[in-house]
Amino acid sequence: MTGYGQFCPVAKAAELLDQRWMLLVVRELMAGSQHFNEIRRGVPKMSPTLLSRRLRELVRAGVAERTDDKRYVLTPAGKELGPIVDALGAWGTRWVPELGDPDLDPHLLMWDIRRSIDLIALPPGRTVLHVVFRDVDPAERRWWLVMTRDGADLCDFDPGHDIAVTMETSLLELSRIWRGDMGWEQSQRTGELRLRGLASACRDLGRWLKFSRYATTPRTV
Repeated sequence: MTGYGQFCPVAKAAELLDQRWMLLVVRELMAGSQHFNEIRRGVPKMSPTLLSRRLRELVRAGVAERTDDKRYVLTPAGKELGPIVDALGAWGTRWVPELGDPDLDPHLLMWDIRRSIDLIALPPGRTVLHVVFRDVDPAERRWWLVMTRDGADLCDFDPGHDIAVTMETSLLELSRIWRGDMGWEQSQRTGELRLRGLASACRDLGRWLKFSRYATTPRTV
């Protein structure tokens, strides 16, 4: 870890937190990920070796701790970073709204959607959402969310269950919807997002998927 050679508290905090990927690892811990592979799913483009190093650095700095059962959890010092990370998320939503192809990742998007599902709003039993991205490579084009009121599983292979609703869209469009840049109904009206399946599931899908915590952040005009 390279230092700035300053006694300023901002500089001292930055020595830890402005390392590549570090704040995103903290973001994943804030989101409730605790096991190594679970954290990895939130940073799919980060190497496992670098993730291990960043977690060790957070533990060494007293921001996180590794439990006896190999979970990573935030300490009180780590939890104090919550408002800071949230402020960065809101600021980025408001002032850095542009998305380019390098920013788009179906793995991260579907993982984020999976963990923002309103499980209580689901109907009894199992509900399967099939997502089809029409503009990505075939290996990453199709995703299945298997949802019950007890939890949700994300699959990149057909789990073999009956599908309640199929969503067809582009990766950019669903990313914009999840971020709150584009409204759910607006995207359907323009034809950029199409639903087919059970009428009740198509109607209620917008209640099940809650999307980004920053989606309601006011935008600049």
